[in-house]
Amino acid sequence: MNIFTVILVVIGAIFMIVAAIYAISRKDLLVATIATSIISLVLSVFFFILQAPDVALTEATIGVALTTIIFVVTIRNTKRHEEEEE
Repeated sequence: MNIFTVILVVIGAIFMIVAAIYAISRKDLLVATIATSIISLVLSVFFFILQAPDVALTEATIGVALTTIIFVVTIRNTKRHEEEEE
């Protein structure tokens, strides 16, 4: 690994940790869903850096796209927690 790759991995890991803490601390489920999809996106970049493009493509497809769509549809079809408080 060259120094650029190491720096990219460290920045990505920090970004994933910040996104995970942000997803846990938010009460808005939609915002938490977007934060978890960002985590999956960074993870797919990690897989690409590790020279596993098939795993990266699968993670991007399932983790970012499909899971986010399923969560958003589920949140729209259920009563959101924020609406109960208002």
